[in-house]
Amino acid sequence: MFNALLHHSLQLAGKYCGRHKLNILIYHQVLAEADPMRPSEPTAEVFDWQMQLLRHYFTPLSLDEALQHLKHNTLPANAVCVTFDDGYLNNLTVAQPILAKYAIPATVYVATGFSNGLNMWNDRLIHLFADATRQQLTLDDNLVTLGDWQNRRSQAQQWLKKLKYLPLNERLAKIDQFYQQNKATEQAPLMMAPAQIKQLAQYGVTIGAHTVNHPILKVLPEEQQQQEISRSKQQLEAWLGQSVQHFAYPNGVQGVDFDDTTTEIVKRSGFASAVVTNWGVSDANTAPHLLKRFTPWDKTPARFHLRLIKNMVS
Repeated sequence: MFNALLHHSLQLAGKYCGRHKLNILIYHQVLAEADPMRPSEPTAEVFDWQMQLLRHYFTPLSLDEALQHLKHNTLPANAVCVTFDDGYLNNLTVAQPILAKYAIPATVYVATGFSNGLNMWNDRLIHLFADATRQQLTLDDNLVTLGDWQNRRSQAQQWLKKLKYLPLNERLAKIDQFYQQNKATEQAPLMMAPAQIKQLAQYGVTIGAHTVNHPILKVLPEEQQQQEISRSKQQLEAWLGQSVQHFAYPNGVQGVDFDDTTTEIVKRSGFASAVVTNWGVSDANTAPHLLKRFTPWDKTPARFHLRLIKNMVS
């Protein structure tokens, strides 16, 4: 599968250009089969070769190991961490066996409010557009005609953007309204229940917190931010019977989705680290509560490897 000479050359380039730099990869789901509404999410087949590539040509680290290396400026060449956001069930059923196959450490950040069988608002909205038996949707006063998969994806993304920065309760009420308007039924739960989160931790995957309800923290009053952040930590620690040390900001763009107030709350809540979604790499000068991440989307090993190297030098 791999062009050994090409990948070895890229590995050497990484050792030279990425010295003392950490790539943190961000995933959400690993799908058993391709989903036309989620073409950017890797399938098990794609994720398998990605993890095989990391094992052969990079130095995969747990987040705890990476933090220690960052603190002492001792990162090995081509250092990489693998992370997942939200807490999808397929992190356990599909991704974990592949991670174990290649001995890749990983961290999964869980939004605890969706561990009771309720799906996240964005997945609920996408489900409306994904129903192939429907040719149209009523959304507020809009009659939306559904076409091919590209059209459905495009329109779903437009509505996700419209709702994303609404106040949390208003956003959730809108989704409930859309389901009522269209007499739609909910899909099966997509997220891990507490027992499944504990099972994933027992397999050696690090569990981190991702708030309770996955809100845009910046728009919340400080007290409500504190509740979202500290309560998610407390819930996970109760479910796992162990300390939870790592946090991921929902949506995660610094200055847009959270601000300095949020970061201070995360620090005083007792988290050792927090990750953002601003692209880039982290080094010894990066604040441990503002670790950058990167989304690899390429569908071939050569492009995937090359983009990881480019991320280290950008």
